[in-house]
Amino acid sequence: MSTSTRVLAGAPPVVLGNPISLAELEDVARFGRPVVLGPEARVRVDASRRVIDAIAAAGDRGPAVYGVNTGFGALAETRIQEGDVRALQRNLVRSHSCGVGPDLGEGEVRAMMLLRAQVVALGYSGVRAEVIDLLIAMLGRGVSPRIPAQGSVGASGDLAPLAHLALVLIGEGEATFDGARVSGGEALARAGLTPIELAAKEGLALINGTQYMTALGALAIRDALALCTVADIAGSVSLEALKGSKRPFDPRLMAVRPHPGQEVCASNLRSLLSDSEIMESHRDCHKVQDPYSLRCMPQVHGATRDALSWAADVLVREVNSVTDNPTVLLSDDGEAELISGGNFHGQPIAIALDLAAIAAAELANISERRVEQLVNPALSSGLTPFLAPSSGLHSGFMIAQVASASLVSENKVLCHPASVDSIPSSAGREDHVSMGSIGARKLLQVIDNVRSSLAIELLTAAQGVDQRRPLAPSTGVAAAHRAIRGVATELVADRPLYLDIAAVTELVRSGALVKAVEDAVGSLR
Repeated sequence: MSTSTRVLAGAPPVVLGNPISLAELEDVARFGRPVVLGPEARVRVDASRRVIDAIAAAGDRGPAVYGVNTGFGALAETRIQEGDVRALQRNLVRSHSCGVGPDLGEGEVRAMMLLRAQVVALGYSGVRAEVIDLLIAMLGRGVSPRIPAQGSVGASGDLAPLAHLALVLIGEGEATFDGARVSGGEALARAGLTPIELAAKEGLALINGTQYMTALGALAIRDALALCTVADIAGSVSLEALKGSKRPFDPRLMAVRPHPGQEVCASNLRSLLSDSEIMESHRDCHKVQDPYSLRCMPQVHGATRDALSWAADVLVREVNSVTDNPTVLLSDDGEAELISGGNFHGQPIAIALDLAAIAAAELANISERRVEQLVNPALSSGLTPFLAPSSGLHSGFMIAQVASASLVSENKVLCHPASVDSIPSSAGREDHVSMGSIGARKLLQVIDNVRSSLAIELLTAAQGVDQRRPLAPSTGVAAAHRAIRGVATELVADRPLYLDIAAVTELVRSGALVKAVEDAVGSLR
């Protein structure tokens, strides 16, 4: 298993059937944290399975129950004979495996596996515990189904992606094990696991839900929230390079407009900008106010934080929700009822992911404006044009700003909401769909663009701080500057900057930048 070099050895397992946080989801998906099925959850799972077994045992004499002894979607009124119930589930998984496009990464696949196991572990799906046990074993031994990224409209859940996941459980499809792409059956065999034969309702329970969009969205929002702190660091380095003021971040000013994210950002900036020789050098300068991209960082970065926090709350609810259909409901006296509804519909997630993309994109939007302030000699308070060591002979960071502008422009296209679209499917039975899967994929690209844009700002601003020598920046900015210079040296003559941008992007992605700064100034929020 190659989830990460930061495998969480010895960490307590995540317990399925109990509430799972987004941090725990990320731990399992990216860092190999172990997973177990809680004992109370196993009892609930077994109880709900007995309800499905009783319906299946009644055969043709019993009632028609969607997904147990009927067809699916527009074929819901077609009764399936008793002898064909298992074949029905197998055929469902096979027929719905219609994904196209690039494969998901291992982290996204593992997140989907965890979330699918969590849904059925809640005890409302009528699935045997053996199905959950196999998913847990696949996570533990590093069997990752091949799941194409495209093919879901996010209505009856993420049918095609989840079908590719389920395909491996029955020994079909494709999977990655120990770095090799093999058939699903071979991957299980190499891991010492045995495929299952799906029983009544189990195929439907495995593919009916929002676990594709939720998995991608949850990991993306974790990344986006981390980038909020990076944006505060990048902005502080730019502010020092541009001889800006920290007075707009005064806590008294934040208190009279008490948005939570605004206060968090301002608090970070105050921590980052204390004890600065650069700032002291222009205490009595003629400048009255800084540009909005500096002065309004708490208001802009903070609004992003607040929007992402709301989206994270939506995702946490979804992680711990029952999203398949029909739902097995058991009363305290043991009476059972199956209700067909629409908990698989992805609209709550789709809207949250669209908002998350808009919110995250603003971090790059304002970052690019700070880069413009740094490279434009009319705005940069004495820095050389384009931060070049010898302007004219050298172009310096001229095209770094252009690259950032291109990413910001691309994000504006990607931020068009997917959730406002709908294309009917299944012969009109599924006549409104969420397109949440598309929103999730767009969000991933937006966040990649934001990360690169912030890396460009950090690299550019570090060059500006270099030009302020011998004046020293604040403790926090100095720590960020050292981390940047550890992977990208000062520009003394033109060179290809793509390697520097990639190195700083990885510094951001790995968390090393934030750690270096926090080691100097204490925890940021």
